[in-house]
Amino acid sequence: MSDMIEFEILEDGTISIKTSAISEKNHASADDLIELIEKEMGSVRKTEHLKHTHKHHVHQKQIA
Repeated sequence: MSDMIEFEILEDGTISIKTSAISEKNHASADDLIELIEKEMGSVRKTEHLKHTHKHHVHQKQIA
């Protein structure tokens, strides 16, 4: 099985992260990476579970 993480920066600044079905061996590392990105962006995660992939959106907080 190939473990894949795909990143896309959308026009509104949202980072879209799509993952394949990550193997048990790499699952903790993938979670740590996504959490690090969320922390560095000062953001909130919205997770959508798709049929064969996982999709995460990280939205940057607005600073007034």
